[in-house]
Amino acid sequence: MLSITRERDKVNMYLLYRLKNLYHFKSADARSSGEAEMSVTAGTRIYLSIIAVLLLVIVAMAYKFIIAGSTEKAADGRVAIILEPGEKALMLREMRGFLSGLQGVMDALSREDMQAVAKASRALGAARAGGVPAEMLGKLPLEFKTLAFTVHREFDTIASDAERAGNARHALNQVSEVLQKCVACHGSYQVRTPAEK
Repeated sequence: MLSITRERDKVNMYLLYRLKNLYHFKSADARSSGEAEMSVTAGTRIYLSIIAVLLLVIVAMAYKFIIAGSTEKAADGRVAIILEPGEKALMLREMRGFLSGLQGVMDALSREDMQAVAKASRALGAARAGGVPAEMLGKLPLEFKTLAFTVHREFDTIASDAERAGNARHALNQVSEVLQKCVACHGSYQVRTPAEK
């Protein structure tokens, strides 16, 4: 019986030894698995942080180039749009062209020549807005761009209505509404170069 007990003790000791080794391996595996999970988690956090920073940069750039533009508060209370000298010259040339085109619309209206009204109005329409360089568009605040594109679209509407309906009084009312936007824009904005600050 002593030998059976000894054999059983040997077997138990052997099993205990094997369990202990197995536990050590599992603990080591668990530790390296935990370290691996930790490094995967840390890596994921780093990647997510980088993505978040990049998204913030994109949002900031979108805000700057789509919404805010290159502006500052002017001494007279208007918003000063800061453009390079060539960009300012382009904008002023476009404004003079717009004023000249508007005079053509008004002259045609005074003669009730609706075909001439349509032609002059179409020249001031949305097709004219396509010539502005993208870099300059990025410097214009969203409200300014919205007003400008609305005015161009309204001149397309004036042209279409003049061709279709031929009603001078209606066209005159439309031009009056456009001019209200022009007055609002000039009352809200001015254009300066960096040197004129």
